[in-house]
Order: sequence, then C-alpha cells, then structure tokens
Amino acid sequence: MAGGATRKISAASARAHTRKAKQKTSFPLPSGMMRNVIALSGIVILALIYRAIMPLPPKICGSPNGPLITAPRVKLSDGRYLAYKENGVPRDQAKHKFVFIHGFDCVRHDVALLTTTSPELMQSLGIYIVSIDRPGYGESDPHPKRTPKTLALDIEELADQLELGSKFYVMGFSMGGQAVWGLLKYIPHRLAGAILLTPVTNYWWGSFPANLTKQAYYEQLVQDQWTLRIAHYFPWLTYWWNTQKLFPSSSVATGSEDILLEQDRVLMPIFDSYQSKYRDLVRQQGEYESIHRDLMVGFGTWEFDPMELVNPFPNGEGSVHIWQGDEDGHVPVILQRFIAKKLPWIHYHEMKGGGHMFPWAEGMGDKVMKTFLLGEPFVM
Repeated sequence: MAGGATRKISAASARAHTRKAKQKTSFPLPSGMMRNVIALSGIVILALIYRAIMPLPPKICGSPNGPLITAPRVKLSDGRYLAYKENGVPRDQAKHKFVFIHGFDCVRHDVALLTTTSPELMQSLGIYIVSIDRPGYGESDPHPKRTPKTLALDIEELADQLELGSKFYVMGFSMGGQAVWGLLKYIPHRLAGAILLTPVTNYWWGSFPANLTKQAYYEQLVQDQWTLRIAHYFPWLTYWWNTQKLFPSSSVATGSEDILLEQDRVLMPIFDSYQSKYRDLVRQQGEYESIHRDLMVGFGTWEFDPMELVNPFPNGEGSVHIWQGDEDGHVPVILQRFIAKKLPWIHYHEMKGGGHMFPWAEGMGDKVMKTFLLGEPFVM
C-alpha cells in the first residue's frame, strides 16, 4: 500500500523545483575569464576616450606628406622655422619698422590696418611691416611648449636675423594684440613703441577684480564660457571640446555670427573675402597646434600679470597705444577700460560703435598710423 501511494505537490513547490533545475544547467564563466573580459572592456573604453581627446600629430611644412614651403622663413635657435612676409616700403629704406602679430585663426597675410593704410602714407612715413605666422599657423613650425615668453623671444630672433635694428615697433591684433604684452614684459629694451588693436584679455589675470571678470565672463555666449573654462582649467580637453558634436563649441573657431554686433556684421564679410585667398593655409599643419594651442596659451595661467608692467618708455622715447571698440563682441570693453586705468602710461582710444574688426573700416589705418607716429588726435 505504501509503495502505491501518491503525493500531492503544490504549484509553488513545482516552480521552485523548476528554477533550481534551470540554475543547475547554466554555464558560468570561470572567474579568471570574467576578469579578462572586464579588463578588455576597460581597455577599449580608455582607448576610445584617448582617441577622442588626443589630437593627430601636426603635419610639419616641408616634411614627407606635409604642406609645401612657399614663404621666406628664418631658422630659430632651437631649430624651428618662423615664416614671414614683408609689406610696405623696402626694409633698407624704412624709417619705421614694424613686426605685426596676427590674430586667432589667421596667418601672415592677415595684416590688420594694411588694407586701410594708403600707399601714399606708407611711402611718405617710410613704413615697413614684417608679418609672421605665429607658431603652428601657416608655415611656422609648431611649438608645443609655447608661452607668451617664447613668442617674444622668437620675434626678437626674427628682428635680429632681418637686421631691423636695435629697436623696432610691434603691432598686434586680437590674440596677436594679447601677445604684445609678452613683448612688453620680456624684450621692452628692443621696442620703439607698441600698438595693441582690440587685444584679447585673459579673465584670470590676477589684477582684475573678481566681480568685474564675472560680469564680463557671463556676458559671453554660453558655449564660449565653456570653451574658455576648459582651456584654462582642463587644457588637455581643449581638442575634444572643439571637435565634439554633442554641444556647441567656440563661436569664434566655428565662425558663428551670433557673436557679431552692428559694425562687425558690416566689416566681417570684407575681412572674409580678403582672407578667403589664404584660408587653406591657416590650419594646414593641424588645428591643435594652431587654434587650440592659441586658446590654451591665451587663456591659461600666465607667468606674469600685464597690469603689473612698468612703463617701458619713462622718458617719452616711445609709446604704447590700445585701440578698442565699445561694441566688440569678442573682447569685453569693461576689462579694457580697467587695464587703461591700471596702466595710465598707455594711450587708450575707445571707439563708440566700434567692433572687433574695426581695423578694416575705411581709412582706419591712416588714422591709427598718424596718431601713433605723428601724434595727431585720433578722430573716428
């Protein structure tokens, strides 16, 4: 009787029994293999991140598969080459010799004021201008350790090799204007005078009051706020930020018109039509050592504060001038005004309604040169 008795099994017990059976039939990976899979996945993820944040190596001019060398160049003491272009009267006939430093995303051909300075004035005043490709731009070799000081010393070497004399003038536009501060700091004894055309300011220069830089900073487009913040605090992410497609990056690097105010909307097409002939030269060695390096140097931590400079011409043997528009969407006028008050030995010219591209306004070159070289009043 006992052998023939049947036992009732509940549904819950049946399901539990089934689950246990299924568990017994699974095939778990050995712990060692699982660790290898996890490690491999981590390596793949890191490789993808590295690829995203690390730029391609630059294509050096004159190297195999690199851009051709078409410009005259000087060889610097560290072996790099600096490309240049001569403008105005012949060098040996010049009375006033200038070294011009171009702005962001430009080359030696983009000489602010040159197209708006009349040939007659250039001839009568004996103006000679040698413009350079800053390192990494055009046909000048990159300098991965570039600083305001290294650029100043590059320009001093150029001046010596071209025999510009014991003293020469310097002129810089935008980021090139910012670079002039390095020349005033490191080679003031070589300068006869300096022109800064809407020079870019660095929000992290120590003399700026925090409330002032905060105001100026948050007047920028949000995408530019992030661009500057990354260039300053996380420079190793600059390439990734300016090449990623998830968020808008630098409005200047992408040529956005959102940053342009009234005068610049008129003048920018004039500049663009002029620069279109040389557009392919600007970043031909790669974006990283040109525009991205510019952002990291310009908005990084400087080794000096321009507002602590002393007058390089205490006896009036030269002068320093800043020209700034009050409707400049690139450079906050409130910061430029503070610099002018902090350094009263600078001749500050603020243009009502002037934008960032004011040097391309008709007749502007004649006005600036007459004020700088002849002491005539500057009138818009």
